[in-house]
Amino acid sequence: MMNEGVIMRQKSYDDSPSLYLIPTPVGNMEDITFRTINTLKMVDLLLCEDTRVTAELLHKLGIRKKLIHSDDHTEENLKEMVLSKLQGGLNIGLVTDRGTPVISDPGYKIVEFISHNGFNVISLPGPTAFVPALTMSGLHPSPFVFYGFLNSKEARRIKELDNLKKLPYTIIFYEAPHRICDMLKSLLQVFGNRKMALCREISKKYEEVVRGTIEEVLEVADTLKGEMVVVVEGNLEPEDFSSMTILEHIHLYLEDGISEKEVIKKVAVERGIPKSVVYKEYHVNNSLK
Repeated sequence: MMNEGVIMRQKSYDDSPSLYLIPTPVGNMEDITFRTINTLKMVDLLLCEDTRVTAELLHKLGIRKKLIHSDDHTEENLKEMVLSKLQGGLNIGLVTDRGTPVISDPGYKIVEFISHNGFNVISLPGPTAFVPALTMSGLHPSPFVFYGFLNSKEARRIKELDNLKKLPYTIIFYEAPHRICDMLKSLLQVFGNRKMALCREISKKYEEVVRGTIEEVLEVADTLKGEMVVVVEGNLEPEDFSSMTILEHIHLYLEDGISEKEVIKKVAVERGIPKSVVYKEYHVNNSLK
């Protein structure tokens, strides 16, 4: 295994045995790429989240391949086997049921292990649900934060949202249809009534985008079915620093590792005061220590 602190540089296309992360359609089979099909044909075996789902996909493509079940519960036990196969000169493919592996799907543990042992990990571009959801949401596309699934337990979900509520970026979540109402109620409670878009059944026949405020979408959420992506407006309210002294405000950012010069500029802008006032407050206080 590679030593900690040692930089790793890998040339992906050096013809050495590699682990291929292969995206599969999230709904519409026409979204599959030529490269995906060719890679599925080329690899020697496939790790898959559900062998039945992958077998059905391969059958449609006229491909036969050895399949090994690999999900969140089993991939830890498969790492050494995958490494051994690569050391033996085989190419390994990894797919999930739909979309791109590792994105709110299994695969991370194997990717980490294989890459740290010096083998190439090659991720093919392809279908994923959150990108089309973001681009058709009607919300500001950049910058954005992809979060994935929130915790199914209400208390933990609230805590997760509380950590996100001040971010000024558009935030993207995945959610299951049977939890969507509970998730939106938590979202409303923590974020307030922001703009959002709920995108369901992306690329499928019944694809639909529901745009509105969280309250408005909640009114119809219990009638919606299918795979869901929730896109929510970031926090556009300026943060109130009036309860802080200038010095407390300065140290808030210094603790984040921001340079003194940048902190003074940032605090001045956020408080609407000249930089000279912030500079004086900081340096006078330091001289008294």
